[in-house]
Amino acid sequence: MNGPLARVLDSDLWHSFRASPVAIGATLVATAIIVGAVFAPWVAPHRPFDLASLSLNDSLMPPAWLAEGRLSYLLGTDDQGRDVLSTILYGSRISLLVGVASVVLAMVLGVGLGLLSGYAGGRLDAFIMRVADVQLSFPAILIALLIDGAARAALSRDAHSDTLAIVVLIGSIGLANWVQYARTVRGSTLVEKNKEYVQAARVIGVAPWRIMLRHVLPNVLGPVLVIATINIATAIITEATLSFLGVGVPPTSPSLGTMINTGNNFLYSGEWWLVVFPGVALVLLCMSVNLIGDWLRDALNPRLR
Repeated sequence: MNGPLARVLDSDLWHSFRASPVAIGATLVATAIIVGAVFAPWVAPHRPFDLASLSLNDSLMPPAWLAEGRLSYLLGTDDQGRDVLSTILYGSRISLLVGVASVVLAMVLGVGLGLLSGYAGGRLDAFIMRVADVQLSFPAILIALLIDGAARAALSRDAHSDTLAIVVLIGSIGLANWVQYARTVRGSTLVEKNKEYVQAARVIGVAPWRIMLRHVLPNVLGPVLVIATINIATAIITEATLSFLGVGVPPTSPSLGTMINTGNNFLYSGEWWLVVFPGVALVLLCMSVNLIGDWLRDALNPRLR
């Protein structure tokens, strides 16, 4: 068998993956959650945001295995009569969207600034790194809160649509997490730019931007991919935290954090399933992504081979 698939199956990375039961289990869990979220309109047993299909008579039903539970509502219902399982599937879509999009934004910004800082050096390098040092002095969640609040205050009330609120949330989380990408890429670039292949490219007159993009960048992306994988879980938790605090995703487009925030109001009245099941889904998603990131970090580390 020839082709890209054969090269993948014969690679060290694939053999490392096959030899790691933890990585296989984490991948299966993450894949199940991601597939359920992406195909929620087709796999969800109910449509939780279709007002015509909701009934307040079905509100606050317990899970199916408890008294007064129904098999049609496997994990129970919330105060609006929405199926908790279906709402988790739909909410996971928004959590994953915000997590992945914010990591992509942070990675693009951080890699670009780190590459420019490490290759150019001088005052530009000093300025970018001092900005990074100042931002590292504050917790990422505080930076995200500050950016989110400033963006919402700058926008008119008519502009606070669900889509725009999600875009603002993605931007705030992404801008709060670019520093570690920039510092990692800068350190790798400082090493790579003094190697022979870069010096040879300079001698033959290759433009600096072409050297950075075509020669240096591919050789500094390994650690970036590991950081990005782990940071997806961090971004999802940050989104859940902001939504739990009431400044994240709007209630009309709930994420896992919004569900936990809403369910917390009913926790002491006995409706524990409104908090427990979204919380379990959030923990499983973040833990599986973190375990995949840990395996990828070890698999790409040449010292551990």
